[in-house]
Amino acid sequence: MITSAGGLALAPGHISVARTLVTILGTAAVVGAANALNCYVERDIDAKMRRTRDRPLPAGRIEPMEALALGIAVPVFALPVLAFSANRLTALLAFVALLIYVLVYTPMKQRSTAALLVGAVPGAIPPLLGWTAVTGRIDAGGLSLFALLAAWQVPHFLAVSLYLREDYARGGLRVFSIVHGERLTRIAIAASSAVLVAVSALPVAAGVAGTLYAVSAAVLGTGLCAFALAGLGKEGGRWARFFFFSTLVYLTVLFGALFASA
Repeated sequence: MITSAGGLALAPGHISVARTLVTILGTAAVVGAANALNCYVERDIDAKMRRTRDRPLPAGRIEPMEALALGIAVPVFALPVLAFSANRLTALLAFVALLIYVLVYTPMKQRSTAALLVGAVPGAIPPLLGWTAVTGRIDAGGLSLFALLAAWQVPHFLAVSLYLREDYARGGLRVFSIVHGERLTRIAIAASSAVLVAVSALPVAAGVAGTLYAVSAAVLGTGLCAFALAGLGKEGGRWARFFFFSTLVYLTVLFGALFASA
């Protein structure tokens, strides 16, 4: 919801407050439906993992068919609302994100580490939804926000896979740290952090952000890369957990600078 609102705020143009609120709520509804369907498909896997075994389905608080019905019914209502409050392009992108998340990313997690890259696509679409809701088109500005959020997810979730490695193994998920080992995962975190720094310059090139953001992105990116490089000589999950939280701080401050300099 926050990144979708960010796309709405940063896009050139204007839509009414009512349409803005309905667009954000419609986006949240589609995302919620995707999560409900994900939980339905992975309910047996979630029951094996400590971090997910208390979710409503494995814990028995909700019946599987209730979750499935909710996951189907909500987008049937929310997608037309998005088409009406924003435009058909925004509704189409939301539908594509839903399909990729549920039909591609979710089953792919049990088969390939490439699921990380696939999952970054629906995860990065919300700011693009906000952008297209205002502009009615996909252009450089909206794509720069999409690319920024997609690039951020890679080191963020690589760190998660490292410090929750044993839990993911219990669930039988093919995350990067299990398939390729701890050393290569730390190298991948450092490399993807460098890519993120490069991608963070795109909003400036697209004219979405100004000098304050550019300076902030450079400073934050340097700090994140230094932290990532420091992890190359570490062992165990403690550093990865701290790096995971640092990526959250990084994104929050970066978006703050983005809004301030727009």
